[in-house]
Amino acid sequence: MSTRMDSFSYDDAIVRKFTLVTFIWGVVGMLVGILVALELAAPYFNFEHPWLSFGRLRPLHTNAVIFAFAGNAVFAGVYYSIQRLLKARLFSGFLSAFHFWGWQLIIVAAAVSLPLGITQGKEYAELEWPIDIAIAVVWVAFSINVFGTIAKRRERHLYVAIWFYIATLITIGVLHIFNSLVVPTGLFKSYSIYAGVQDAFMQWWYGHNAVGFLLTTPFLGIMYYFMPKAANRPVFSYRLSILHFWTLVFIYIWAGPHHLHYTALPAWASTLGMLFSVMLWMPSWGGMLNGLLTLRGAWHKVAEDPVLKFFVVAVTFYGMSTFEGPLLSIKGVNLLSHYTDWTIAHVHSGALGWVGFIVFGMVYWLLPRLFQTELWSRKLAEAHFWVGTIGILLYIVSIYAAGLTQGLMWLAFDDDGYLKYADFVETSVRLIPMYWVRVIGGVAYLAGALMLGVNMFMTWRRRPNTYDVPVAQASPLRPNYAEPEPAPTPLQASGTHVANIAYTVEKFALTGWHRRWERLPVKFTVMVTLAIVIASLFEIIPTFLIRSNVPTIATVTPYTPLELAGRDIYLAEGCYNCHSQMVRPIRAETERYGEYSKPGEFVYDHPFQWGSRRIGPDLHRVGGKYPNLWHVRHMDDPRSITLGSIMPAYPWLLTDEIDLNEIPATVRAHRTLGVPYSADEIENAAALAQEQAQEIATAVVNEGGPEGLEDKQIIALLAYLQRLGTDIALPPPEEASAQEDGDQVPPDTEALNQEAP
Repeated sequence: MSTRMDSFSYDDAIVRKFTLVTFIWGVVGMLVGILVALELAAPYFNFEHPWLSFGRLRPLHTNAVIFAFAGNAVFAGVYYSIQRLLKARLFSGFLSAFHFWGWQLIIVAAAVSLPLGITQGKEYAELEWPIDIAIAVVWVAFSINVFGTIAKRRERHLYVAIWFYIATLITIGVLHIFNSLVVPTGLFKSYSIYAGVQDAFMQWWYGHNAVGFLLTTPFLGIMYYFMPKAANRPVFSYRLSILHFWTLVFIYIWAGPHHLHYTALPAWASTLGMLFSVMLWMPSWGGMLNGLLTLRGAWHKVAEDPVLKFFVVAVTFYGMSTFEGPLLSIKGVNLLSHYTDWTIAHVHSGALGWVGFIVFGMVYWLLPRLFQTELWSRKLAEAHFWVGTIGILLYIVSIYAAGLTQGLMWLAFDDDGYLKYADFVETSVRLIPMYWVRVIGGVAYLAGALMLGVNMFMTWRRRPNTYDVPVAQASPLRPNYAEPEPAPTPLQASGTHVANIAYTVEKFALTGWHRRWERLPVKFTVMVTLAIVIASLFEIIPTFLIRSNVPTIATVTPYTPLELAGRDIYLAEGCYNCHSQMVRPIRAETERYGEYSKPGEFVYDHPFQWGSRRIGPDLHRVGGKYPNLWHVRHMDDPRSITLGSIMPAYPWLLTDEIDLNEIPATVRAHRTLGVPYSADEIENAAALAQEQAQEIATAVVNEGGPEGLEDKQIIALLAYLQRLGTDIALPPPEEASAQEDGDQVPPDTEALNQEAP
């Protein structure tokens, strides 16, 4: 009986485009990363220019490497592999082109807006609402193209790589939409609908799982396709693939709250996140072993093939990172690591080692196939591998050392029970040599990427004048297709009843159920969606519906209009990239910063500003700690106040004017979000802000500062900083006694000469 064969062609042109921009945006992201690393090692590299300051460039670096470099690599790998795995051309050439150009425009918009200070102020979700909408639209186009290709497939079963692609499409869509819900006040500004504790929870539900489902699951799909191809070996274990996939998809979504240990988040939530994070060891290492054992019998090829070298190191770093992640989620370890560079080293071991190297391996494997010629230089690819590996090691070893140094110094007490390193800057000075080693490691990693660029360009030059269109043949997938039964096993052939039962149990209880799901993409997608939604709701619903989780504090009142304007400046300058606003209930922190932070203090914070890193000291109790003039001088020239500070200077804040016209819209938006502003406060917001600004500017002059600051941005920022943490602050006993006796407490003019903590 003859079977009709369909002839069809693959669309590799779109893969070539995504591969090219992967390299281009990768170099851009790495260059920005080196610049921000230099700014930490030597602050004068900020060049006292707002577009080049650390706080604005650091989000540009993270967005470039995550969404531009890694994102475009995912699209290249998915579009190449699904056509071969499904034996079908991509569903729509128009959607492919729309996806490509739409995503590049989004990246350009991010590259322009972030240095201009246009940001939501939420880590990994900084882009403003018009760009967020564009991301959602382009992601939907990508999803339709993938699911449309699945629908027209000629291969009945969905290979393991496609399982991971489906999980990526569904989960990233859900994460992005719910974390991006905002109230806009214009094209360039919006405010999260969540506040304080809830916003922190949503952000790290998004942030942790964006790493999991954009930097993990799609790259695992790429590993499951390209690594066996490069090794010419089948995946080690089908059953382990099933275990790896479903446990990862279900467990990963629970783990986000472990980023918020010892914060104002309810302890049950962070403990739950910790427990599920520890359980992630199992699926993660199952995937690592499945990848490495795929090379059984092919290890001799690793010594000869640079592609396999990249893949082996990438999967090894995946195993290391997924061991360290659960380790860092344990509360005792997190006590030391949180807010330190240890987390930065952990992230970059995954980003540079796992994501970066699997991208490089994939691109080297693709180049001869996309350009239909031999790779220009295997020796240069080999050199890239070794230079890149050395760069990774220099980077992570130095920053691991920096992180441990920070954590131990911050927690240290002397023999008399006092903080051993009371001034924060003492820690910063110790880290400078390690920051320079990081710069060297980053330069080495970039040098390796440039070697790839040379190889790519020279291979492209050797391409044929006209590409051959890759044509394939396969049987069409018929609606009533029935998969043939496999040949009977010797046990089954014996014909005994017991043998048949044993065979049935083995087939269906172990893998048969999953083989059926692989023929039903709609059911498979529904099950993935249920896994991530159920896991999310079990955490989100109690956090949002149980009011007692965020007890109110009577003395906590909304920000004034000027303080809101100052908060916007704080966000625009990216201060949350260096400073936290969360004093944890740990003795070393309460001794250094003051009373620990309470959940009810953040009920009007849209978005929250707890931070994830301390390059500078915590600011939650900074209000009233220093006179206004101290802050003016500190922002203008940090090193004139604090010798050894690595903080950028912000001289433009003393010259740029406050836009009073935007303040009423800001107050109105916060009222929409539930902040109790009256109609009069909204109507008179600009006048109220102007009045408070005049009071602060007069105080600066009285302290010996410059005149004419009443309409400048520094005054709004001062209003916000001086407010932080003061709603529940109590005066010291001696000060309270003096006030009761009618004595006037003199201003702390000596504080102007003190070093910052």
